[in-house]
Amino acid sequence: MTDGDAASEPLARGAGVALWRQIFGEIEREIASGRYPPGARMPTEEAFKTRFGVNRHTIRRAMEELEAAGLVRVEQGRGTFVAEDVLDYTLGARTRFTEVIRRQNREPGGRIVRLADVEADAAVASALGLARGKPVVLAERLGLVDGRPVLVGTHYFPAARFPRIAEALAADPSITKALAAGGVPDYRRRTTKVTARMPTPEEAALLGQSRTRPVLATETVNTDPDGDPVEAGWGCYAAGRVQIVVET
Repeated sequence: MTDGDAASEPLARGAGVALWRQIFGEIEREIASGRYPPGARMPTEEAFKTRFGVNRHTIRRAMEELEAAGLVRVEQGRGTFVAEDVLDYTLGARTRFTEVIRRQNREPGGRIVRLADVEADAAVASALGLARGKPVVLAERLGLVDGRPVLVGTHYFPAARFPRIAEALAADPSITKALAAGGVPDYRRRTTKVTARMPTPEEAALLGQSRTRPVLATETVNTDPDGDPVEAGWGCYAAGRVQIVVET
């Protein structure tokens, strides 16, 4: 039976088990079996109402219980989605996106969204130890896990030190490789700040999520072995797919 079938699915009426609970159990089994994979959009209330032959209130109660159980998530204006496995993203002195993802037997990926030569504003200049207005290279990168977007990162590099880093990133989106090509084979994270906020329209679109769903925002500064800043980054993580783990 497909989700659009008009025929109702048989329920054990009068068996002493509430109809919403039977529907909850059926959908729970279908999620577990993979009929609705992680991140998939669920059928509408109207489709489930037709499928099971019950009223909207009964369907709504079942969906509320599925949400409370952490099996689905509701995005206002977008619908109901199967909850994804939450990725543990570890922040430590030496954080590398590819390494973090592969340690969890997941497939990392990424692409550069934008490259530009800009002048350092007050925040970027302070992070990189530059005078305000000095030239920096901006790289906006989308981080993927198993093909799904989880991170939008905006990275700034001192242009005087890395005059060819935009060319390196255009050829390969790996920041680690780009810094290595610029003479910094290893770098360390000096500071990280983590906050929560609502995404911008552009961030929500890149992450494939609703603007009403919060994101985890990070501010980081990475330095070379001598302690000189080589990169300042502002990250935006899809909170429904990622949790930040801080190494001590």
